[in-house]
Amino acid sequence: MPHPVDVHVGKQIRHRRWLIGVTQQQLAEAVGIKFQQIQKYETGANRVSASRLWDIAEALEVEIAFFFDGLDKEEGGGKTLPADIIADKEALDLVRSYYAIPENQRRRLFDLARVLSEVA
Repeated sequence: MPHPVDVHVGKQIRHRRWLIGVTQQQLAEAVGIKFQQIQKYETGANRVSASRLWDIAEALEVEIAFFFDGLDKEEGGGKTLPADIIADKEALDLVRSYYAIPENQRRRLFDLARVLSEVA
């Protein structure tokens, strides 16, 4: 049975990869491994070594700490995104599209979404 930390790190790898539109194959090539290994990391079936996590963080353009974000919150029952949102391709496509919008327009869209959510 995979360790919960390995599962969490794997989900974070998958989440970031989807968010920036990178395939498993592209990530694998960037870090010099086969895409099947990325699949195993993302499911938590295989533990990611420190040096490999460093390479993955560099390829996905995040700090290493990103992969551990929310870990204590999950175990402590704090506020995190539900797993179905993180795994929802439509939600990730929405986030990807949001970040493709120029920053000044993105801020206005964010303000509009906040107002709409408050009246819903």
